[in-house]
Amino acid sequence: MATGLAPAAPETILERLQKLHPKLIDLSLDRMHRLLEALGHPERTLPPVIHIAGTNGKGSTLAYLRAIYEAAGYKVHAYTSPHLVRFNERFHVAGAEIADATLAAILEECERANGDSPITLFEITTAAAFLAFSRTPADVLILETGLGGRLDATNVVERPLATVITSISMDHMQYLGDTIQAIAGEKAAIMKPGVPAIHAPQRFAEVPGVLDAYAATVGAPVSRGGAEWRAKAENGALLYESALGTRRLPLPVLPGLHQIDNAGAAIATVEAATDRLPVTEADIARGLQTARWPARMQRLTRGPLVEALPPGWELWLDGGHNADAGTVLAATARTLWADKPLHLVFGMLDTKAPQDYLAAFAGVAGRVRTVAIPGEAHSLTAEQTATMAREAGLAAEPADSVAGAVADILRADGQPARLLICGSLYLAGHVLAENG
Repeated sequence: MATGLAPAAPETILERLQKLHPKLIDLSLDRMHRLLEALGHPERTLPPVIHIAGTNGKGSTLAYLRAIYEAAGYKVHAYTSPHLVRFNERFHVAGAEIADATLAAILEECERANGDSPITLFEITTAAAFLAFSRTPADVLILETGLGGRLDATNVVERPLATVITSISMDHMQYLGDTIQAIAGEKAAIMKPGVPAIHAPQRFAEVPGVLDAYAATVGAPVSRGGAEWRAKAENGALLYESALGTRRLPLPVLPGLHQIDNAGAAIATVEAATDRLPVTEADIARGLQTARWPARMQRLTRGPLVEALPPGWELWLDGGHNADAGTVLAATARTLWADKPLHLVFGMLDTKAPQDYLAAFAGVAGRVRTVAIPGEAHSLTAEQTATMAREAGLAAEPADSVAGAVADILRADGQPARLLICGSLYLAGHVLAENG
């Protein structure tokens, strides 16, 4: 426990906090409510909250919202997970990543308030985020769920300004249920009575009915992609249509066809919140052009991996890790990347389904080199993922490291191509630590 001395390094405190619960994930709100009460309920003194749930697209939608509101001159808090390189990345306070000293101080404050009571690391760090956000003035807090929605530690804000549900697919089935309807039901539960609910277009036909039913039950007014609003790419621009009119905007800066829906959801949210947080069309346009979201279809431009590439080669990074993410990436490769061959460097945790992810790349990816994720106890071995990739119809071989995988592909193919490192945010974070 803390002793009243200067705070320890955040990493030291986080290591202590991990020992407060035997499980990393244990979905419940009871422990969260207890700790927030001990802290004086910081969740009740937050700026207006936009709460985001979904399987894919949460972070990108958050990035667009943050960039739009910052372009309009608002001070923006943002809470995301997981981090890629530093834990501090999860906390953006009034536009800046939280400082080590501030993070350490609020973590120790939460540790003292919690005592020895069981609580997961995500729960206590979410409480710490609420402390930081409640003590620094801002105009809006954009809050991303960690897992699910109904029992997620973020789902303690009683009346957000708006809720957003992005694309839902099969992921985290051991916690959220083994059907798409069950997973959608868990995520739907961030909707609140009378609070505008923005829904992105859904890939599974069963999902909209689940979301609409929950919205009707709690009395949440809904704005659905494909119904109340529409977004599409047309002649090099983003065409967005809603009851407020038609907007012709720049294409989003984040690459990939799926970003049209994510950007559309962000614009629909801005429209729903316009009475409280008005923005101009120019603010939206600037936000779409300046949003940043690392490790999601990110082109790497520096570092030893990039320096090893011959002229004409490109190195890209993506942390998506479920079947839907694989489908979206493969679709992007078939269209936007059709000018060059594509090769993969792939690693994944044993809690995921590599075959479902990789199947989308059959006939799209050329060479595949598989790696274990450094420092991750739950990583699949390079040999295991190579076998799974071959079963999915890909020409895969194991490699001893990311650098080794890149070198092996370069030796085998002299034709300029794109290399995509993919399969895990943990793998992405390892790569960004040296090449970000």
